[in-house]
Parts: sequence; C-alpha cells; structure tokens
Amino acid sequence: MSDSQQPPHHPQDHQDDVPLGPDGKPDWGAVVTPEHPVFRHDPGFRARRGRNWFLLGLTYASYYLCRYNLGIIAPELKGALGLSNSEYGAIDSARNGMYAIGQFINGLFTDKLGGKRAMTIGAIGTAILNSLFGLATLSDIGWIVGLLVVIRGLDGYVQAFGAPGMVKINTAWFRKQERGSFAGIFGIMINLGQMGAGQLGNLLPILAKGFSIPLIFFAFKVDPIGWRVMFFLPAIVVVLVVILMNLGVRNHPEEAGYRIIHDDESHDDDPHEHHVLSDVFRVITRNPIVWIVAGAYFCTGFVRAAISSWWTIYMAEAWGLNKGDHLFWLTAVVMLPLMASLGSLSSGIISDKFFKGGRAQVAAFLYFIQVVFIITAILMVSGSLGASEVFAIVLILGVWTGCNATHSLLGTAAAMDLGGRKMAGFSSGVIDSFQYFGAMLAGFGLGYFFDLFAIPQLDADGAPLLDAAGKQIKHIDGSIWFASMLPWALLGTALMGYLWIAHRGKSTPGT
Repeated sequence: MSDSQQPPHHPQDHQDDVPLGPDGKPDWGAVVTPEHPVFRHDPGFRARRGRNWFLLGLTYASYYLCRYNLGIIAPELKGALGLSNSEYGAIDSARNGMYAIGQFINGLFTDKLGGKRAMTIGAIGTAILNSLFGLATLSDIGWIVGLLVVIRGLDGYVQAFGAPGMVKINTAWFRKQERGSFAGIFGIMINLGQMGAGQLGNLLPILAKGFSIPLIFFAFKVDPIGWRVMFFLPAIVVVLVVILMNLGVRNHPEEAGYRIIHDDESHDDDPHEHHVLSDVFRVITRNPIVWIVAGAYFCTGFVRAAISSWWTIYMAEAWGLNKGDHLFWLTAVVMLPLMASLGSLSSGIISDKFFKGGRAQVAAFLYFIQVVFIITAILMVSGSLGASEVFAIVLILGVWTGCNATHSLLGTAAAMDLGGRKMAGFSSGVIDSFQYFGAMLAGFGLGYFFDLFAIPQLDADGAPLLDAAGKQIKHIDGSIWFASMLPWALLGTALMGYLWIAHRGKSTPGT
C-alpha cells in the first residue's frame, strides 16, 4: 500500500496522557498547553517525517552545491577570463538579485503549485543553467561578462523555487514547538552542499592535471578537467537527487496517511485546501513582523554573502592561501560547514527548548556575536592585534557561525511560524528575498570598493609586483571587507532586540 493509500492512523496506546478531541477520542495533534502538556505523534509518524525531510534536505543541499561553486573557483575564474573584482561581483550580484526577485514571485506561486513541484522546477533549471555557465566560460566572445551575468541571474531565479518549496512542505510536517530544532538539523543537511563544493574545490589541483588509477590489466585515465568541473558535476548531482525526492517526499502528512493539528488550525481544517493568492498576498504583506524579520534577514544576507563570495579571494590575495594547502581544505571542507551546522543546530534547540519557540531573543544575541567577531577582525587587520592566516580564519569562522545561525532561525523557523502551512511559501519568499537583496549588495558593491581601494603587492625590496601582462598586482583590503559587515550586524541586533522587547511574553508568531 502506498503512502497516499494508507488510512489515517488512530493509535490506541498511551491514551490516558493525551487530551481528548471534540469527538471524545484521543487528540494526537492537540496543541500543547499548561493544562495538557503532553504531545505525541502517531506511531510511525516520526520515521516517515524523517524520511521526508532527509530527502528534502538532500535536494536543497544539491541546490547549494550549485550555488557555492562560484565562490570556490573565484580566483581561477577571475584569472582565466581576466575579470576585475567589480566584474566578478556583478556576476555574483546577478544571481543574488534575481534570486531575491524570484523568492518574492515564486514564493507566492509555491503556495499554489505545492512544495514538491516547485523544488523540482528549481532543481532542473539550476542543473541546465550551471551547465550553460561552464560551457560559456570556454568561449572567447567579447561580451563574456554580460553573458555570464545573464546566465547566473537566470540561475538565481530558478533556484528561488527551492527555499519556498522546502519551507512549505516542512511547515506542514512540523509543529511550531519543533520548527527551531528542525531548522537547525535541516541546516546541517544544507551545509552538505557547501561541504561538497569545498571538497570539489580541494580536488581541483588533481583534476586540473589529470590522473590515472592502475587496475589489473589497464589503467583508468582521467584527462585534465580543470575548474569548470565545478559547474558540470553539481548539475548531474542535483538531477539525480531530485528524482529521489519526487519518489519519496509527500507535500503534507495527510498524503502519507497521517494527521497533525497546528496551533493556527482547527480540527476540521482541510489540509488540501489552497488559499486564493490575493488573500495570501494581503495577509503576509500586512503583517509588520514579516517586514521586521525580512529587514534583519537583509543583514544576514549581506554578511553571509560577504563571507561566502569573497573569503577565498581574500585569503588567496592577502595571505597566499591556495587550493591544495591543508588549511584551505580544513577551512572549506570541514570548518565552514561544521561551524555553520553547529550554529544552526544550537540556535534552533535553544529557541525551542529554552524560549518555547521564541526566535527574536536568540537572533538578537547571534547578531551581537557577529559584531564582536567583526570588530576583533578589524582590529587584527589594522595591526592592533596579532595577525596571522590562522587567526584570520578563526575570525571568519566566528562571523560565519553567527550569520548561518540566524539564517536557519529566521529564514526557516520564523517564516514557518508566520505563514503556517497554507501561506509558508510566500512568507518564506518575502523574508528570504531580503536576504538576497543584501547578498546582491555584497557582490558588485564590495567588488567596486575592493577595486577602488585595492592594496598593491610589493616584493622584498618594496617595489610593486607586476603580472605577466605588466599590470600591477593588488589585493583586497581586509579592513574594508570586515568593516563593510559591521553596520549590518549592528542593525540586525537592533531589529531583533526591538522585536524581542516589543513582543516579550506574548508568543506572537515569528518572534
């Protein structure tokens, strides 16, 4: 019997602990209250939900594999095509800008399409466009930068089907008191995409030279591939994963024969019903908390993109850290995904367990943590503190941990709370769009200032270093990079601090 054919479960065990519904039977989806503190899901529900979100997490991780690939090969892309920081930043901003627009539009349509269909559209689209991006870099046309901007922008738009689809599905499967912890665990799966991109980046020196594997009667030879594999291999992975997702994921528990009642639903609520799009638009856009959370998410987006898009360039130019170095592997493959996962997981658990689903107070603290690390980094670059490549990596990791924790807490958990299962797609789309407006500013905007205030590299005698074309070699000014993040970390602290104080003790959704 398939999931969709299974009858709803009516468990009989532990009935004395469970509140009774209007029909006098145990209500296994009852809202937890001080009078009825016990909540239990139907037997088998957790296992089925686990399979659901594992496949969703794997799918969204593959999205990230197609998203972080550009930052990993940024030095190689710039060198091969002769791009300035502004031109590279324009390519990155195109994706982020179109992603932001797509989130707003696609989030609304996701509430009509359904989460699984939306995620499938995004996965197929990003696979095609990543492949086109890799092929385009092989051409020698004069307008290559414009072409890459267009391709990456379209890629950003189709990827914007992913987050609303993922949030919509999981809102139906998780109650409010579970969403923070879920967002943290889900963040770990998302970071698999970054880990995969980092591992591929670490293998680039080997792939660039080619290699052979001796077997019994012959040798398996792989010709030189180079950095463009970062666009072709993720495309293959995302297609394979989305097939598995379509086979195993259900949009809501009722499709799998289960039923849970959410805090904002009645017992006779129809989970298959869709709101009119105009009603969804009106309800979400008239909620001031949505816009405050979105504003804070803009701050997260800038800081997060400032790290992910520029850290490899900064460390290569300012510290000489290159792919193949052990510290690069440790940072890209292990520490960045690990610290992002720990931040997401711990913030979600703390929000659920200690603040009963409260998001704002935890987020305010996380933004403040970013402020502390950023100020320390500015002092390091200015010479007020001891400077080293290891210390620089530690400070980058500190900021990265804080912004990824707010990423999962606000973009996933708070968006679920604000939209509920019927409007989570658009709620997520509005909030997440602001993250990528911030990320867009961190692309071209930072690239422009990096070029404007670049620091000339000098040889041992203090003379400017020149490249093969006789052009002066310059590197990113770390003080500008870190200082650019500070205002946004401070603003995020203020917005979440306000939301916390204004709604303290009220259990307002999204706070």
